[in-house]
Amino acid sequence: MIEITTPRGPFKVWTKRVGNNPRIKLLLLHGGPGFPHEYFEAFDDYLPSEGIEYVYYDQLGSYYSDQPEMTDEMLALTRFVDEVEQVRRALDLDRNNFYLFGQSWGGLLAIEYALKHQDRMKALVISNMMASIPQYNDYAENVLMPAMDPQVLAEVKRLEADGKYEDPRYLELLIPNHYEEHVIRMPMDQWPDPLKRAFDHMNPKVYIPMQGPSELGASGRIADWDRTTDLKKITVPTLVIGARFDTMDPRHMEWMANEIPNGQYLYCPNGSHLAMYDDQRTYMRGLIDFIQGVDGLPVRTRLSRPQRNPG
Repeated sequence: MIEITTPRGPFKVWTKRVGNNPRIKLLLLHGGPGFPHEYFEAFDDYLPSEGIEYVYYDQLGSYYSDQPEMTDEMLALTRFVDEVEQVRRALDLDRNNFYLFGQSWGGLLAIEYALKHQDRMKALVISNMMASIPQYNDYAENVLMPAMDPQVLAEVKRLEADGKYEDPRYLELLIPNHYEEHVIRMPMDQWPDPLKRAFDHMNPKVYIPMQGPSELGASGRIADWDRTTDLKKITVPTLVIGARFDTMDPRHMEWMANEIPNGQYLYCPNGSHLAMYDDQRTYMRGLIDFIQGVDGLPVRTRLSRPQRNPG
């Protein structure tokens, strides 16, 4: 456990290192916020054999770390960024070995961290995250929702309007019509165990204030977050990962890779928000090739800059 300082005093966050490589140390920022690291266990079948060291890390408030009362000051984005920096220092990561990976909310946090501390980084990976929550909400409203069965969408909207997010019918509708289409393209009874555990261990006291209660867009504290005009300031080698069926717009994520001066785009044609599972071979091969390419190692398939998105 790593002790961190916060506006409410010291707390401890959980980390676990897998592997040992002095040149490649990949710190994993999970989604949510409020989800644990567990769904990243997909990496265990791929990264160790490639000699990539990685560090699991549960952000403050997530299952394996301390879970204090998350007041407004504790939910501030700047505090999350400072927490990542404290973890980096404790793990002795630096610009010669520090690869920062963020998926979904973790991608948002990774962007924020890079904009403040990229001088301490070797490379960045932004997985399944747009650079604008308003544009994400537009994509959900104009693309994802119209593709849903109109009767299902109408019922979901009625439940949301009545604040019935805890009604079993809400998830009963969303699991086959949203989660299995855009979060992970597998029937729920086939979801991998690490993902099931992550959902079971999610902390709604972090997730809902930040993301909002709806699964069809964001309405919480991050609702106005937008870094589209700042992407050009990120100069470290950066991989942006998007997927055809993602909750996030894959064309926007391709655009992000173009905006970042040293950006590359990995497109997962069969994947969704968790392409690390439902387009796993494409995802893992692209991630590994990027990391090894930055490190100067031979790679099996070099990524172009950027790949075109045919979807």
